[in-house]
Order: sequence, then structure tokens, then C-alpha cells
Amino acid sequence: MQVGLGDTLVMLVPEGVATPAGIAPRMRRFRVAGIFQAGMYEYDNALVFTHASDAARLFRMGDAMSGLRLAFADPAQAPAGVVGVARAYGGGVFVSDWTREHANFFRSIELTRSIMFVILLLVVGVAAFNIVSTLVMVVREKRGEIAILRTLGATPAAILRIFMAQGTLIGVAGTLAGVALGVAVALNLDVLVAGVERLLGMKFLAPDIYFISDFPTRLQWSDVGIISGIALGLAFGSTLYPAWRGAAMPPAEALRQY
Repeated sequence: MQVGLGDTLVMLVPEGVATPAGIAPRMRRFRVAGIFQAGMYEYDNALVFTHASDAARLFRMGDAMSGLRLAFADPAQAPAGVVGVARAYGGGVFVSDWTREHANFFRSIELTRSIMFVILLLVVGVAAFNIVSTLVMVVREKRGEIAILRTLGATPAAILRIFMAQGTLIGVAGTLAGVALGVAVALNLDVLVAGVERLLGMKFLAPDIYFISDFPTRLQWSDVGIISGIALGLAFGSTLYPAWRGAAMPPAEALRQY
């Protein structure tokens, strides 16, 4: 509304007052004492706070209240908390909480989170195939060395362990690097997004469409552990076939070609 501290606003109430000139809406002049920004478009665009006594006089409610808002220390307890309040009040009241008011929005976020997990799992799977192809090429290039080790007394199990150790080392190094980079990005996502928006001159999250104007993040170490475990498991599994190929290679044939 392009107002600042100290400016005045006239608030109209859609309830008429009979005057000699006809029905006129009730109005009251307020002075802007402060401006808040919650970061959510719905509240920043259409929510005004005023003193309860001034609002009661404007609506001619006397000492009554049209509603109450409760704040919980743990927002996750709001659904159960409002039910308890309604029962304690004795009925005859309408209760709601933030999970019901924006249920579709939070369901879409949950669905997006599940889809992103599947997409990231596919990305890790592609990386595992890269480990397979890399080790297969190493086995082909090292056929002579494998044959020499076999003639010197190395068992197929020893050859198997060598290539499994190499593939596992690649997987562990890649997983550690990925976890470090992912944690760093997650902890600084708001700063990175703001920098990219200033650089490109565009807004990724339009507040009038997505309800929010920034990227809130919270790092959950349980998710990091699950993703890391899956990545390590795929990396270890991808070493089995190339290692088996190297262990099963006949040394005589390999020396003949070498």
C-alpha cells in the first residue's frame, strides 16, 4: 500500500451506519506504528494487526471477541492442541489449525520431496553404472597383470578382493565428497539462491503463486544417513560384476593375448 511508519490509514467495516444522508460504512483512522514481514505472501499482503480494544469498538462488539489465535511452542502439536481446546470450551466453536488451512500446499511439498528422493536415487544409480564401466575397463587393461598374479599364486578370491576394494574406495570417496558438498549447499541455500537471483535478475519463487518468497531449509541428518547408505550400497554392489570378471579370467589365455 506504499505506506510507512507514522502514516495514517482509514479502515472500513462492511456494516452500515444509518445517517441523515443514508447508510454509510463504519470507519476508523489508524496510524501505522510498525511494518512486519512474515515471509509468506498471504500474511504479508493482507494481514493487519491492531489493538483488540480498537477493533472491538470498530466492530461494536463491546468486551466480546470474534476469535482467538493460539501459539504452540511446537507447531507439530497444533492439530491435537486445537481439538483439546475445543473440547475444553464445551463445543459450539469452530476450530482450525495451520495444517488444515494449507493442506494442499503441504501435500504438494510432501509429494515433491518423495519425487526428488526417487530422482536423486536414479542419479546415484547412474553414478554406480559409471563405476561398473570404469572397473570393467580396468579389468580389460589389466588382464596381463591379473594373469601374472595368478601364475605367482594369487587366488581368484584375492583378485576379487582387489577390484572390490578399488571400487569401494571410489564409492566411499565419491559419497564423502557428495555429502560434504550437499550439506554445505543445504546449510547455505538461502544465501546461494539470493545471490543467483540478484545475478540473473529473476525471482525463483513468486510469492503470489507459491505463498513463500524464500527457500527455508532444515538439514535432517537421518536423511543424510539414508542417502549416504544407499550410495555406498550401490557403489559396493557395482563392484561385484567387474571383480568377478577379473577373478574368473583364465591366466593362460590372458598371457597369450598379453
